[in-house]
Amino acid sequence: MAGLIQHKKEAFWFYRFVSIWYDSFINPFFWDEAMREQALELAKLNSGDLVTLDAGAGTGFTTTGIVTKIQPQKITMLDQSTHQLAKAKEKEVLNDVKKIEGDVEDLPFVTDSFDRYISAGSIEYWPEPQRAICEAYRVTKPGGIALIIGPLQRKNPLVRWLSDTWMLFPPEADYLRWYEAAGFTEIKTVYIQPSWYDNKEGNEYAIAIAGVKPCAGESPLILPPKQEDKREPMTIGRTLTFIYRFFVGSIAGAFFVPIAIIQVFKHNFKSLFA
Repeated sequence: MAGLIQHKKEAFWFYRFVSIWYDSFINPFFWDEAMREQALELAKLNSGDLVTLDAGAGTGFTTTGIVTKIQPQKITMLDQSTHQLAKAKEKEVLNDVKKIEGDVEDLPFVTDSFDRYISAGSIEYWPEPQRAICEAYRVTKPGGIALIIGPLQRKNPLVRWLSDTWMLFPPEADYLRWYEAAGFTEIKTVYIQPSWYDNKEGNEYAIAIAGVKPCAGESPLILPPKQEDKREPMTIGRTLTFIYRFFVGSIAGAFFVPIAIIQVFKHNFKSLFA
């Protein structure tokens, strides 16, 4: 069962409001610079002229890490949220980066376009992760690398219920299965986490997974027609469903902020007496 915000219109409006304080009050807790640098190593950004797509780029936090390694003119940001992209446009370091509004499950690029495909913190909102990963395969050039960074399923029953109500927190096996089915080879993974997160029970926080596209063309996996389109008209039934998903899902997601704040204080308190 999909998370309540794991739908296109719900995610669009969720970020209509979250974008206001995303960089100041969310990223510092859940997706920081150290995590970003560790994850980006898998993409092998070892040449400044690599043509790179940041899919589901949001406000450009991940892109600001990419632009330190890749020429900004070679980078394209894509996101379905006009509000998130508006925040990215305010960042001077991203002035020369191309910014496009679009759908990660239906990318507006020709096949074999990019040397690198990167997507961080976006898979949580994909209604069909397998479709988006097949699209990542399609637009990546032969020999190119596609990197996706996302959360992992929680073990604590309450936290797992909240996370699954909010959006997509897949188990590691799903990431591997989606990559293999799409056709990627040489798949590599690394676990990442913020400094405050305690995974002493093996409950990993997030994963970065990268794979190589072995040959030109589309993914060998044949998929049925796409399930969701943000442009679909809002009938009464769809409107009521949207209202339920948006408000209940947003409330479930909001709980993660105080949980993180409490964990940060606990971590800092322990550090004082370590």
